Amino acid sequence: QVQLVESGGGLVQAGGSLRLSCAASGLTFSTYTMGWFRQAPGREREFVAVIRRNDGTTSYADSVKGRFTITRDGAKNTVYLQMNSLEPEDTAVYYCAADSSFLLRRDHRLYDFWGQGTQVTVSS
Repeated sequence: QVQLVESGGGLVQAGGSLRLSCAASGLTFSTYTMGWFRQAPGREREFVAVIRRNDGTTSYADSVKGRFTITRDGAKNTVYLQMNSLEPEDTAVYYCAADSSFLLRRDHRLYDFWGQGTQVTVSS
């Protein structure tokens, strides 16, 4: 079965960095567009970043543009989210997701598979 396993979350001070990883198995990684989403307590799940399956084209939420970078490694079936200049507002559970479409979609309801999430806490 398909599994997406996130890792790399933790507690960091404002201004610090973290790198999240999401290891995929049970699917043909190269045929999936991969996204990162986050959800803070009491808030809806929101789009963070996405990387297209074929050409690695990326798209970011305005709130993270210039601070976060999404990449993928086909040899390792892994997608990464490098997060720099972290702010307390970035505190959330971060999820990776797989989308069989080639579109850079921001609606979490359109994604096919999800990981269990990893907590990121940024202290002020």
